[in-house]
Amino acid sequence: MSTPLYRQLTACTSVLVGKKATADGSTMIARNEDSQAAWPKHLTIHPHQTVQQAPHFVSKDTGFTIDLPLESAKYTATPEWTDEFGLFEEDGINEYGVAMSGTESAYSNSRILGFDPYIDNGIAEEAMITVVLPYVKTAREGVQRLGDIVSQYGTTESNGILFSDVDEVWYLEIGSGRHWVAQRIPDDSYAVVANQLAIQVVDFNQPDHFMSSEGIQDFAANNHLWQPGTPFNFRDIFGTKDQSDLIYNTPRVWYGQHLLTPSVEQTPQDFNLPFLRQADAPIQVEDVAKILGSHYEGTVYDPIGHGTPQEKHAFRPVSLAKTQESHILQIRPNLPVDVSGLHWLAMGVTAQSVYVPFYAGADDVPVNYQKGTKDYSTDSIYWTYKLAGILVDAHYAKFAKDLEQTQKQINSLMVQTIVKTDQAVANVTDATQRTAILTKGSAQAAALAQHEMERLTAKLITDSAGLSPLNFTTDINL
Repeated sequence: MSTPLYRQLTACTSVLVGKKATADGSTMIARNEDSQAAWPKHLTIHPHQTVQQAPHFVSKDTGFTIDLPLESAKYTATPEWTDEFGLFEEDGINEYGVAMSGTESAYSNSRILGFDPYIDNGIAEEAMITVVLPYVKTAREGVQRLGDIVSQYGTTESNGILFSDVDEVWYLEIGSGRHWVAQRIPDDSYAVVANQLAIQVVDFNQPDHFMSSEGIQDFAANNHLWQPGTPFNFRDIFGTKDQSDLIYNTPRVWYGQHLLTPSVEQTPQDFNLPFLRQADAPIQVEDVAKILGSHYEGTVYDPIGHGTPQEKHAFRPVSLAKTQESHILQIRPNLPVDVSGLHWLAMGVTAQSVYVPFYAGADDVPVNYQKGTKDYSTDSIYWTYKLAGILVDAHYAKFAKDLEQTQKQINSLMVQTIVKTDQAVANVTDATQRTAILTKGSAQAAALAQHEMERLTAKLITDSAGLSPLNFTTDINL
């Protein structure tokens, strides 16, 4: 098997938020999974397992192999509808309250890859959730486990991986075949990342805030990539600064920071946008959702806005048709671990979908979240949300307001369901009963959202009936 120097990567957008930057003290990591316009995802919950013989994992994507621990934690995940090309579980929360999202595809410069090339059968995005999330009890442990795997086995691609628990949020970036760094997001800060290596100056004397592959400084110095005694700017040493960044990546970071920190004036093609920012106001789940569903609203760059044709297609938006699913992994404070984790999941195009919360303490998900193939079917929730978006697309100017009103209504219902479920489980001590309540609450949220979206779909179909291009009117009575 031969891996090209640059693999064909998916193109996502990520948001990470520290606990003192949020309105309720939650930590949040979130990402759009962008790859194909019609390629369903499923939602699953893997049970806690203990086996007698170490499982031998083999990646269908790269051939990467590893023996896994005997015991694995329960965790949520969003795998592909088919495992023909690998699992691509992408995101989830485990029973210990650790959340992980992977990956934010990134690009390394050609000089770095000359000194430390990708490894043909190394680990890649396809396997990362599966071989890390079930085996860690803190976000920091997640960083260390994945980092150790990259250092030992190598990787076939550059990536950013998000980790969080109730106290800490971490972002790990793989910059070459075996080298990586990770930075803890300060509690009062957030980060928006868009297909670029984003971490800037690494302080190796602050292990509570930075982690890295062994020998990365010597590697950079010995290959004349970094001068000891100067700041070790990971983005500058390992990353790229080219025309595609200016069109495809940097503007998304600019807009995300614009939404959360409008007090700071920046331009969409600024190579020096900071990795970390502080928001002008406490961040809510809805604020993160707004970033991930955005397409430069309020600017001339909005593809469905009022700019010129050139302006409307100048930059790649955050939300686009190739999003398969979007997630916000929220770990709430001062709650039991089974209640604190909410896996918010939006199937299909983020701008046209809704986020539905699933408790990490649940043990099952609705059947329609487990169905769906590459061909449309009515029994798949992915296709339910995708259909509504396609109907809106046909007449966006006419139907956008209907979609927006439905999204707001569903969001209110989701919050109401969380409040009721939190209250219902608060004084229950029996583990089986607690799991049943959390599973029921998740299912109720999913059913409410589905009902409202199907009501929207029915209205869109009805209202579209009179919009055929075959209409012809000369007399209102004809």
